[in-house]
Amino acid sequence: MRTLYSVAWLLALPFALLRLWWRGRKERGYRHHIAERLGCYAQPAPDHQLIWLHAVSVGETRAAEPLIDALLAAYPDHAVLLTHMTPTGRATGRALFAHYGDRVVSCYLPYDIGVLVARFLRHFRPRLGILMETEIWPNLIAQCSRQRVSLVLANARLSERSLARGQRLGALMREAADGITCVAAQTEADAARLRLFGQAPVEVTGSVKFDAVVPDAAIDLGTAFRARFGRRPVLLCASTREGEEELLLEALAQLDVPEVLLVLVPRHPQRFGEVAQMVAARGLSLIRRSQMVNDAPLPPDVRVLLGDSMGEMFAYYAACDCAFVGGSLLPLGGQNLIEACAVGKPVIIGPHTFNFAAITEDAIAANAAVRVHSAVEVMQQASRLLRDDVLRRQMGQDALAFALRQRGATERTMALLVPLLAKKSAATAH
Repeated sequence: MRTLYSVAWLLALPFALLRLWWRGRKERGYRHHIAERLGCYAQPAPDHQLIWLHAVSVGETRAAEPLIDALLAAYPDHAVLLTHMTPTGRATGRALFAHYGDRVVSCYLPYDIGVLVARFLRHFRPRLGILMETEIWPNLIAQCSRQRVSLVLANARLSERSLARGQRLGALMREAADGITCVAAQTEADAARLRLFGQAPVEVTGSVKFDAVVPDAAIDLGTAFRARFGRRPVLLCASTREGEEELLLEALAQLDVPEVLLVLVPRHPQRFGEVAQMVAARGLSLIRRSQMVNDAPLPPDVRVLLGDSMGEMFAYYAACDCAFVGGSLLPLGGQNLIEACAVGKPVIIGPHTFNFAAITEDAIAANAAVRVHSAVEVMQQASRLLRDDVLRRQMGQDALAFALRQRGATERTMALLVPLLAKKSAATAH
């Protein structure tokens, strides 16, 4: 099965490179560092011993922040090799970890072709590999086994849909899963599904995303945003995906709150221009975050603020009164609601949250979030929250309490990683 998989990758490689070039029309970062995707690296391997962590894009990179902080604190003679698949993930990593200097090295992970992955591993020679969330790459795992690099699946989650897809691949996924040394699962449900694949021990550690510390600078920026918005109510629609903005804008008339400001933050930066045109086509007054003049109050006639910036989501949450978390109106699986809870804001979530099913249900049970089933209901629920100070304040307090109760996953994950690194040190010494 893996031979067929490898042949398919080789046949697809020219098209994968063409797709990079095509995506680079809107997001030029896809046209940079292409050689790295083929396992060729201009930078020499750092002098430090390396712990390698793979975080595909922005969400995984942000989730990895508490774990990377803990690893660098526990192993001061080591550096972290942080790999990505998207330019936005890479840019997020640079921004989050710039203060560590050369102790965090970023690059792209090669495509999952044996010779490319082997070249990557020989170049950097990591002591341990950590794959965030659901990254199962058969050739990558096989090459790590050959080169004796232990792999941990951390902050792991597996939805029912992903389980069904994996089971269709049968032997290929079972072989890959057997190459994982251990798994740190987010929830009991994730753990049960992950145990169906391989022999690796699976421990429930929780989500490390709850351990992320809200930066003081983000709260300060959110406070500055709020001062510029004035006294008007603020609804944030965060991490929206293609097809959702149109539904939300059409339903905006149901938001029966005078002078409300809609802050709209699309998930993918390449869509900022498209969403701005969508707002303008409906005759709504718009200002982009990138056009805001420092310290100047937002003009009172502005109805929509387009959040066309990276790395400011905590600030947007801090500045709003309540938040809808996107990716959930359409069958896309939902996005992470943890950041909203961490700053104590009431959350509105759509019907499709299969990527974060357990956490979402727990948040709803804790009165931190409320589920709706359409864009019209998003606006109706937002109207209710924005008009009822007592309800909104209580939900915000419950959201913060929910986030605080979930902390500790980083410590539990570190307890799995430390013995593996100690075992590697002992093997190297002999």
